[in-house]
Amino acid sequence: MMENIEKKFDAEQVIEDFEVMTKDAGRIQEETLGKILEQNGGTEYLKQWGLNGRTDVETFKACVPIVSHSDLDPYIQRIADGDLSPILTGKPIQAISLSSGTTQGKPKFVPFNDELMKSTMQTFKTSFAFRNKEFPIGNGKVLHIIYSSKQFKTKGGFATGTATTHVYRNAQYKKTMKAMSTPICSPDEVIFGPDFQQSLYCHLLSGLIFRNEVQVVSSAFAHSIVQAFRTFEQVWEELVVDIREGVLSSRVTVPSIRLAMSKLLKPDPELADTIYIKCSSLSNWYGLIPKLFPNTKYIYGIMTGSMEPYLKKLRHYAGELPLVSADYGSSEGWVGVNVNPKFPPEMVTYAVLPNTGYFEFLPLEENLIGMEQANSPVCLTEVKLGEEYEIVFTNFAGLYRYRLGDVVKIKGFHNSTPELQFVCRRNLVLSINIDKNTEKDLQLAVEAAGKHLVDEKLEVVDFTSHANISSDPGHYVIFWELSGEATDEILQECCNCLDKSFLDSSYVNNRRMNTIGALELRIVKRGTFDKILDHFVGLGGAVSQFKTPRCVGSKNSSLIQILSTNIVKSYSSTAIF
Repeated sequence: MMENIEKKFDAEQVIEDFEVMTKDAGRIQEETLGKILEQNGGTEYLKQWGLNGRTDVETFKACVPIVSHSDLDPYIQRIADGDLSPILTGKPIQAISLSSGTTQGKPKFVPFNDELMKSTMQTFKTSFAFRNKEFPIGNGKVLHIIYSSKQFKTKGGFATGTATTHVYRNAQYKKTMKAMSTPICSPDEVIFGPDFQQSLYCHLLSGLIFRNEVQVVSSAFAHSIVQAFRTFEQVWEELVVDIREGVLSSRVTVPSIRLAMSKLLKPDPELADTIYIKCSSLSNWYGLIPKLFPNTKYIYGIMTGSMEPYLKKLRHYAGELPLVSADYGSSEGWVGVNVNPKFPPEMVTYAVLPNTGYFEFLPLEENLIGMEQANSPVCLTEVKLGEEYEIVFTNFAGLYRYRLGDVVKIKGFHNSTPELQFVCRRNLVLSINIDKNTEKDLQLAVEAAGKHLVDEKLEVVDFTSHANISSDPGHYVIFWELSGEATDEILQECCNCLDKSFLDSSYVNNRRMNTIGALELRIVKRGTFDKILDHFVGLGGAVSQFKTPRCVGSKNSSLIQILSTNIVKSYSSTAIF
């Protein structure tokens, strides 16, 4: 039945189904919770809370506590170790997902099952239907710069990898992409290759071979797209030689990738000349993507939160092409879809899918002061316009009243379902004592300080931060990787500007009283953030899921060591408060 459905993708029907569902979001939410509890009410975890077979919202909220991952981790670990009893779900879990884990240094285990796969496909189809309405594409291809993580088996025999890896390995994913007229340029062997640098090179080569067919350039995150075209700047002449001669570069050594690419690669001097002329005519690589892929309609990937700092560089490569921010999800499940794809990434909102899980929202105090919850959680249809909340999520894969750790703002409603704007991760906060600076505050400070580099034709390649409390008084440390050499005078100005750009009143007052020390700017060697990426991949992560940790916790000693051993210059703020 499913195979028949995938043969034809009816965008109008998908949108109509979404409209019907979101007009009655409250009832759909109650039905969704009912289904979850019917399927899983007999599990060890739910039985202990005294639901006694009841599936209504009131009983669920009265009996089942709000939890964090640490509360569920012992249960998930037992599943991973091979306990086949119904611990969190009535039906067995199919696989274990790894969250990114880049902030505290340790990936989390998250259960994955067929229900999550279904909601993923629903999200992809709904998003594509709205996107294709605004930016219609014909029969073409997508240059999808994606990588599978290494999969390993848990003690209990479960395949473990990133959630995206489970999706990419599922036959349904490829069928859905084909049905939506967006088959991927690259062979599977490239996506699932063991060396992401070789895979990246072959993604670029595959895209160039099909350059006139490419209609979308995408990746899971904006970072991966920027990383790909930064790499292109370094290897483009080598790629041209490959195309001219029809022989793959010796840099690609994985036999399966070489074999797959040899089936695509044929001598094509005309194509090689075209690419060489296009690249040679560019000024500082501006508009590189449409030059290489002239029929591209838009660039697609997650561009919010920790991805926002890459937008400037991505726009440089994209030229006049629209940037379309992808949907809102996590390793734990999907939250919402971008139904307004023409909005710029900085303004993007996500309409919550009311049937992918049961959603609650913890109200936050104004301006995230202390990030404390003010009241009891409210349901999906009770949220208020303009208010900020932390999401609490119940899904079909064993997470019940689970704090996602994401702070969102209600920007509007699509019928009766709210449209959310991502604000920040709740735990990504720079703080020494009572000061609170969010990921967004850090981003704005880096943007302000980065303006001092413009005249030098330099840019911040990447950045992170750390709240150093090992000294007294404690102070903020900002790590920058730059595109070139800057003078000490300019970098001192940048350091002072960073310090003055944190506008939280508690920070300003504490700096004035010297109960928070002078901010420190540390410049790291070129390639340092690539080493952080390598470390993440070594933990089992996928490159396409990588998010640079914007605030490195004190427990993440591995990342602190990578940063500390690559410092080339250091500056302390002399700003007067």
